[in-house]
Amino acid sequence: MSDRLKAGLWVQAQLRVCDINFISAMVIRKGDPDSGSVFLKLNRFSEGCAVFVPVTTIEGERGWMHGLKNGFVDERDCDAYINRQVTRDPDLWVLEIEDPKKQYQLDATLVE
Repeated sequence: MSDRLKAGLWVQAQLRVCDINFISAMVIRKGDPDSGSVFLKLNRFSEGCAVFVPVTTIEGERGWMHGLKNGFVDERDCDAYINRQVTRDPDLWVLEIEDPKKQYQLDATLVE
């Protein structure tokens, strides 16, 4: 088995990071605490929302990729995308971060 961090523990850590930095974050959907995948919904309000999905880079490292090809879009588009993915993966977690000041930093490389 890999040394991958369990989804529930990663979500708790991100909530704590956001709390320390006064960034609003909430679990929108709770998935499997051990092996569920986590989508990150980043809401920048006037700039729009983006959904980041976990990927493995070509080097074998953790990374993130935009779930929607246009990056930051209307929040309704993000929610529709997430709802479609949840029907395919009932173990999916969704963590929403409200970050109008652009303070939140992804914890892994953004693969474009």
